[in-house]
Amino acid sequence: MPNFVLFLATSIAITLAPGPDNLQVLARGISQGRAAGFVAALGFAAGVTFHTTLAALGVAVLLRSSPMAFQAIKLAGAAYLIWIGIKALRSQGLATAHERPPQPLLSVFRQSVLGNMMNPKVTLFFIVFLPQFVDPHGAQGVTLQMLELGLLFMLQTVVIFSLFGVCAGMIGSWLRRRPRLGVWLDRLAGATFIAIGIRVALRD
Repeated sequence: MPNFVLFLATSIAITLAPGPDNLQVLARGISQGRAAGFVAALGFAAGVTFHTTLAALGVAVLLRSSPMAFQAIKLAGAAYLIWIGIKALRSQGLATAHERPPQPLLSVFRQSVLGNMMNPKVTLFFIVFLPQFVDPHGAQGVTLQMLELGLLFMLQTVVIFSLFGVCAGMIGSWLRRRPRLGVWLDRLAGATFIAIGIRVALRD
């Protein structure tokens, strides 16, 4: 249970930090209205299932073939988390969310799903992020644990991104009046990444 709580807290901090996905959800909501923002949020969240499946299957195979390789990827993951944490700490804040021409909601959903699925950085992130919260000797298999974590990540993404999309107009104007907010959100995410990375590196 503590791992799930820590994972959820970390995931929320990651999801709130300004990035391409949540900024696109905001842009959809601002330019096309609440329905488009909500559909875009669902699309980006749905894409998480693709990356979770790739990560779960790949790490499970790696663990069965070589426990030492599993430990190596965990240490590499710790270094990666610390690196992106440092990048987030050095971030200058929110990028500009560009408006897009109106499109059918089905197209918005499809583009959001594909945009998430075709981003190799997201796959890499899940491969190194999810194993940090997996117990390789637990009663549940590694694959099942990672799928559960991926589902939890997707559910919190749906909630947060949907709020972004539905309240896009209000959030967009509020963010424009507070440009420094993105800096502090990035610092929160960066500190979280670094703390998790150090915890993983020092854990047996």
